[in-house]
Amino acid sequence: MIGLGPMGQAMTRTLLAAGHPVTVWNRTAGRADGVVADGAALAATPGEAVEASDLVLLSLTDYRAMYDVLGGATASLAGRTLVNLSSDTPDRTREAAAWAADHGAAFLSGGVMVPSPMVGTEAARVYYSGRGEVLEHHLAALRPLGTPEHLGEDPGLAQLMYQAQLAVFLTTLSGLMHATAMLGTAGMRAGEALPVLLSFTDTIGGMLRAGEDSPGTALDAGEHPGDLSTVTMMGATADHIVETSTSLGLDLALPLAVRSHYGRALENGHGGDGWTRVIDSIRTPR
Repeated sequence: MIGLGPMGQAMTRTLLAAGHPVTVWNRTAGRADGVVADGAALAATPGEAVEASDLVLLSLTDYRAMYDVLGGATASLAGRTLVNLSSDTPDRTREAAAWAADHGAAFLSGGVMVPSPMVGTEAARVYYSGRGEVLEHHLAALRPLGTPEHLGEDPGLAQLMYQAQLAVFLTTLSGLMHATAMLGTAGMRAGEALPVLLSFTDTIGGMLRAGEDSPGTALDAGEHPGDLSTVTMMGATADHIVETSTSLGLDLALPLAVRSHYGRALENGHGGDGWTRVIDSIRTPR
């Protein structure tokens, strides 16, 4: 395991608990103290860590860090499998797969879709992409981290799924903070507001599923039924949020972005369509 931030430490402990010997390396050596006390072996260099196993897991800031860390250990990569669980773009992931292949290593990209405290739990899911036989060969070692799902041979697919889910996650977090700031202008403390707002977010999935037995099927067919909520109705709500946020003196970046999606749909004559019509302006921005 190379990279011992919270995620790397959690994965190391999960693998140790599953009975796998783990050798670790981290640029800040002191971060290894806890997992070494739990039974991990500490490598003096990245090359020593690579040579300890035919399976090398990377949990780094981005893919640039992989080149920085392994640049002096490329001679040790041949015949090994790199599983990069770091975050970056799909294109950089594909470039990394080619780099690994140039040095004789197999490559899997992965996205761990839970925070570090949930690694190894029943809620943990890890998306992988790359050659299926490579994942199959190492499945026994990787399975303890979370339920594995292979998305396909393209190394960029796992990263694309990871970024797509984070797009939902990060915009939801910003929405929660914007809503908390709105309520705070009336004197409501975050400790009062967030439980209510989080309860509401828990119901959103059920609301969306209520209108369609198989969410996304109508969208795939190019259909945007407006029987439950139209672009006109949702656009008016987006207007009200912008107006309210303006009157409260709050930042408008998020509400203006949302309103722009509905505004484009209205400009294009889709006021009677359902809210999913906003995907047009996301797919083809101005």
